[in-house]
Amino acid sequence: QRDSQSQRAEDVNIFRLLLSFSPVSQRHWINTCHVDNRFSVILPLGTPFREGQEKDLKAALKGTDPSIPLVFVSGNHDLGNTPTPSTVEQYCREWGDDYFSFWVGGVLCLVLNSQLFFDASACPELREAQEAWLEAQLSREPKPKHILIFQHIPLYLKSPDEEDDYFNLQRTVRQNLLDRFKKAGVKAVFSGHYHRNAGGCHGGLDMVVSSAIGCQLGEDTHGVRVVVVTADSVIHRYYSLEQLRARGLDEDLKKLLQA
Repeated sequence: QRDSQSQRAEDVNIFRLLLSFSPVSQRHWINTCHVDNRFSVILPLGTPFREGQEKDLKAALKGTDPSIPLVFVSGNHDLGNTPTPSTVEQYCREWGDDYFSFWVGGVLCLVLNSQLFFDASACPELREAQEAWLEAQLSREPKPKHILIFQHIPLYLKSPDEEDDYFNLQRTVRQNLLDRFKKAGVKAVFSGHYHRNAGGCHGGLDMVVSSAIGCQLGEDTHGVRVVVVTADSVIHRYYSLEQLRARGLDEDLKKLLQA
């Protein structure tokens, strides 16, 4: 079911998300990182599946706490740079819907198929369906306290007016989404794809690009991003795997979670 109605928008409780890119590498660290507080949701932000890796990925994910929902965000290695009805159908059959909503602690979370924004030339009807669904989600009344977006490809890497690139969305598409997200009161967009940390904040909307847990392309170390959501704010911080193993979360985040 793409549209979750399981929680009320006005009841915002403190919760935490663990965002990772490329969870196929989680087997190495999943039981060794000393994170003191359990996570509400784990979201891999676009996972580079290939046929030979799926078995290993599923085996690695068996080490996660079964009480924590595992939510997948589709990416280019799942669907192809130019997705087709066939690749989308195959992904949905194995991993669930390619776009959907869910609630955590009274916060509305929207997971989008950004490949349909990047190039839907082979499946325009799928893009139209997502667009209609997204508009309905952004037009919800009453407005949720917080809305968070999760999509593989970032809107931009550093600036909303930067040039088009393989690692961002085309400017016309980008600006359209930015305008709609801001109008709806979206607090943050979380993405992967770049294999490096990047992003910015413009007009009250955070664009958060997280590096990879594997396959680094820049100077960032292997890691994950922890997101803490309170009634008043959305706080995110990138941790290397070494940091989590050595000392866990920072004390200020621990205090927020204990409040």
